[in-house]
Amino acid sequence: MKAARTLTAAAVALLVAAGGAHATEIDALISTAVKTATDEIVPPFEKATGHKLRAVYGPSGGLTRRFDNGEAADVIIVDSAAIDALIKQGKVAPGRTDFARTGIGIAVRKGAPKPDVSSAEALKRTLLDAKSVGHTAPAGGGITALHIQKVFERLGIAAEVTPKVKLAAGGPNGRVSVLVSSGEAEIGLQQVSELMSNPDVEVIGMLPPELQQITIYSAGITAGAKQPDAAKALIEALAAPSVQPIYKSKGLAF
Repeated sequence: MKAARTLTAAAVALLVAAGGAHATEIDALISTAVKTATDEIVPPFEKATGHKLRAVYGPSGGLTRRFDNGEAADVIIVDSAAIDALIKQGKVAPGRTDFARTGIGIAVRKGAPKPDVSSAEALKRTLLDAKSVGHTAPAGGGITALHIQKVFERLGIAAEVTPKVKLAAGGPNGRVSVLVSSGEAEIGLQQVSELMSNPDVEVIGMLPPELQQITIYSAGITAGAKQPDAAKALIEALAAPSVQPIYKSKGLAF
């Protein structure tokens, strides 16, 4: 961890040496999926540049709706498909920056038995045997909910599993992992980076490849950014090759 922080500090120092913008405040909308990584990368960036980040975290879909409804931001960090749509609408400047990726993991409460999820058939049996299954609520704007529902359908178990689903609102205060760690859900499915942020749960595997959904997280400078230069510096820091070990340690390896 110390080495990762040193790498981050070195990366932002290079940005400063190259000529950073005048110190200012950067308003950002950032997906919860990358929060554990930005929590480590941003402080050295702020120290090196003098910029201050004012971030709002939440599910990608929810943040995109807020931005569409007029919430101001200099930079938005959500899934790549959402960034592309915002660029097409003229709300984000052309040219997205991809910097992290993650897939859907499966977790149980720490210390609980670890059921087999190594194949589609094993996962099917595990979900049927589970007393409760947690995932994000579609209405919250999380990008995994609809996919997980389709996984239940593809496995032919939607009728049996849906009645025992427990829904999490999404965002920092509505995590699937909390449903699992509290015992409300016996097993949870969510982007692995979010599951790994909770030390009271244990990731026991990933969705099998044929059922998996890989999400790329990207950053874009908004068309109405008040601090575009500072936003660009932040994005460069987040995408620096030297910080990739941080993403890897958080389940966000590109």
